[in-house]
Amino acid sequence: MSSRHHIDDFMRGRIVGKIEEGRKITDVAKEFDIAHSVVSRLWKSFKITGMCSRRHGGGRVRSTTPAEDRYIVQSAKRKRRTTAQQVANQFLAASGKQIS
Repeated sequence: MSSRHHIDDFMRGRIVGKIEEGRKITDVAKEFDIAHSVVSRLWKSFKITGMCSRRHGGGRVRSTTPAEDRYIVQSAKRKRRTTAQQVANQFLAASGKQIS
């Protein structure tokens, strides 16, 4: 498998089903053209949780609301010669939130 991408839930179910049939992890990995470590991790996760669906990560939580984002853009466009630091200081004075 040359490119990195997520395995959809249907494919995960098929992989788990093959292993439950008694097939070896390496054989299943070759059949689906996936690294055996991925199949092994999927099987281990399935044994622990009983589910084979993907956990959705959160990522970083946004510190500003969409309205505040619009305010920042609007204030930057109003005075085009202001630096990013000046815009951040202006936003801090207006809202009390620190942005970078």
